[in-house]
Amino acid sequence: MRLTQILRCTASAAVVGAVAFGFAGAASAQDQEGATSSVDDIIVTAQLREQSLQDVPVVVTSLSEEALDNAGVKDIKDLQILTPGMTVTSTQSEASTTARIRGVGTVGDNPGLESSVGVVIDGVYRSRNGVGFGDLGELSRIEVLKGPQGTLFGKNTSAGVINIITEAPSFTDGYEAEVTGGNYGAWGVSGSVTGPINDNVAYRLYAATRQRDGFYDVNTGDGPRTLTDDANQDFYTVRGQLLILPSDNASIRLIADYSKRDEYCCVGVVTRSSPTAAIINLLTAPNGPGTAPQAPAPGIRPFNRLAYANRDTGQQMEDMGLSAEANIDIPSWNARLTSVTSWRDWSTVNGMDIDYTGADILWRPSNGDYGYDLSNITQEIRLAGTSDKFDWLVGGFATLENIGRDDTYVFGADYNPFISLLLTSSLAAQTGGLIAPSPARLGCFSGNYNLVPAAARANYFLGCLQGNPLTPTLPGAPQNIVGQGVADHYTQRSESVALFTNNTWRATEQLEFTLGLRYTLDNKRLLGLQDNVNGNGASCAAVLGNSALIAGAFGAVLGSPAAGAAAANGLIGPQCLPWNNALYDNRAISESHDDGVLSGTVKAAYRFNDSLMAYGSYARGYKGFGYNMDRVQTGVTPDASLFFPAETVDSYEAGFKATLLDRSLLFNATYFYQAFEDFQLNTFLGTAFVVESIPELTTRGVDADMMWFTPIEGLTLSGGVTYTDAEYGVFTAADLSSPGRFPQLSLLPGSRPSFAPEWSFASSINFDRSLGNGLRGGFALSAKYMTEYNTGSDLIPFKMQDAFTVVNGRISIGSEDERWTLEAWAQNLTDEEYVQVAYNSPLQGTAFQSTVQPNGTFYNQALDTQGISAFLGAPRTYGATLRLKY
Repeated sequence: MRLTQILRCTASAAVVGAVAFGFAGAASAQDQEGATSSVDDIIVTAQLREQSLQDVPVVVTSLSEEALDNAGVKDIKDLQILTPGMTVTSTQSEASTTARIRGVGTVGDNPGLESSVGVVIDGVYRSRNGVGFGDLGELSRIEVLKGPQGTLFGKNTSAGVINIITEAPSFTDGYEAEVTGGNYGAWGVSGSVTGPINDNVAYRLYAATRQRDGFYDVNTGDGPRTLTDDANQDFYTVRGQLLILPSDNASIRLIADYSKRDEYCCVGVVTRSSPTAAIINLLTAPNGPGTAPQAPAPGIRPFNRLAYANRDTGQQMEDMGLSAEANIDIPSWNARLTSVTSWRDWSTVNGMDIDYTGADILWRPSNGDYGYDLSNITQEIRLAGTSDKFDWLVGGFATLENIGRDDTYVFGADYNPFISLLLTSSLAAQTGGLIAPSPARLGCFSGNYNLVPAAARANYFLGCLQGNPLTPTLPGAPQNIVGQGVADHYTQRSESVALFTNNTWRATEQLEFTLGLRYTLDNKRLLGLQDNVNGNGASCAAVLGNSALIAGAFGAVLGSPAAGAAAANGLIGPQCLPWNNALYDNRAISESHDDGVLSGTVKAAYRFNDSLMAYGSYARGYKGFGYNMDRVQTGVTPDASLFFPAETVDSYEAGFKATLLDRSLLFNATYFYQAFEDFQLNTFLGTAFVVESIPELTTRGVDADMMWFTPIEGLTLSGGVTYTDAEYGVFTAADLSSPGRFPQLSLLPGSRPSFAPEWSFASSINFDRSLGNGLRGGFALSAKYMTEYNTGSDLIPFKMQDAFTVVNGRISIGSEDERWTLEAWAQNLTDEEYVQVAYNSPLQGTAFQSTVQPNGTFYNQALDTQGISAFLGAPRTYGATLRLKY
């Protein structure tokens, strides 16, 4: 029968994908009849060919359309409730979204870093997790592959792949619509239409829009912000597809999509206050308070969701792309030639209250001066075939990617008095009250002391700090210029070419071996210009010029030249932070690097019988080198290079896959051991994000999954558990690219990394069956439990998240033929309170000390004054959805 006839006769877009595409459009059999009754019906394409899940020697969590709908999955962040061992978080914007598997991922705040966990949508690699964050539309299924991938998927990844397969066009007319309403003023509308254009061409068109009020209340402090909520939702997306069948042995799938978000995100809430709270609240009076008061009176209640921000946090994201997948069957070779071509363009513009308070200290406008854009072109070619003994695949992948990043800092009206109060308050403590706190003393540090006789300069300087009217601030002493700041520009061009092969030899009916190899050649070039705007930096330059004077003056007061030098460092550093350091004036950057690496995998699988398979594997994973597109300095000296090396991993797995109870029960378990070298840690140190290569990170543990199609009609139980023992290797300052960063990373050696809970459980109950009288009904519960873990990359104890559980629920009733379905649903049903990410509140206290503490690190909890803020998990949301289908 002609392929076009097969496709015309089916009503299932999933079957269209399975027949025409194999990988990009394939769907599991459970979507064809509405319910699965056997483990054998679960089909995956984790090895780019259709296989039963139980025949794939890889850890795969396969999630059907039904399971995704029942759990309310709309984007990759929703996905984590169904996937043990996986977390997805967002930080200072939704563009900064990070997926982690088995405790390993790449913090998404810097576009210079590739993702450890890859996101692939319909065969097209999304080069950053944030680029893959958005409404996923009509889903056929999602496969989460754990461990390094690279001999099958176009781009190398070191921790795993989220493989998303959407619904393909159908040659049978079909219409679907969805209307949703919920709390927080939520509403959404989506719809799709599919059908034939002629005997050889089918189409599918999907569109959606969703809006919602914010989860946070905002105290706007000094203003000018007027919006009093944050973390709202306002986006729309459209996606069009064509399926073309030019002959019996060829198919082409064309996809075009466009999405736009215009939202406010993201404020943080205070979880631990700092002594600086008193200064901030003084500056915001009478409009304040500008931040949560220092505990314990009246205490901090972060889950009241009251944030402080005087500046707007508008975010705009635009995402568009085109892709074409062509497949040509070659019957004489029993093979298929596949070509996947894509073009994508993504951009984000953000506004940000950098200090996360109601005081007007530092901010970024949402006018295009802060954000980044990413465009890439990819081409993948694969030739795959099979014979009695061999499944073979050879392929090539190439991508050209351009990234542009603009960064800015703007000084608010409260910046100078805030820094002055910080410094003079510190001096008041050091000098026993000789110098009193004051908001008007910065000019004392930057004055031109050449106007004062040399012998009198130290006394003049100290007199100025004391507010002596006979020693006022010297004329022309520069300060930071309100409304001015930084204008930095970075562009990175990346070229990557790879050749790969993956081959399976069936030595016997029971025993098979797989060998996969990949050679990757990466070339990247970074150009940048870092500049301080309109004289910003003059204050820092003047203070640096006075450094010897400042050290000498305080050496006399404190009775020790060494103490004077230490005090001077503590006074000069806060006046030469990355956003006003004179050493960045018109600083040009030009760096380039290329790297070639061989990676691959070896697997062996043995099938004892139809119900039990055991396997073992080794894989070498690779994630490319890059450049940190940020101002990074050690002390006050900018880092000479922004380069960081590639990340590699050696991964070992041994497991089994069992099919039990007359093939109605699936039970799979795998032991894994992963050793990462040069792990790319992107961490916020309170004033900037820095990337440091940690010499070693190991994770070991067990992944286990089960699914039971119970004897009760329509009832399915599923679940999984991941046990992870993760640990940084022991390292010293000499092992880092910048030894001066070691104090702030000194809690890491030998410790469990952030976002690596020891235990992670996911489970779901799905029930759906006929109720009689033309009605169908059901319910679904999905739950995820994780033991405690640290949410900060520097592992400060105040960033720990206790064990918690999130539950989603759904009840539905509708017509037997699914023409209409009404659902009542709730996400985070129990309103669990948990932190996504905790971070150091900028300029609010100090966590790490300058000398080694009794515990051997530079951290002493009794001396920690660092304020901590956090981005919270979403609260309980609930509503109703009406689905219409024809």
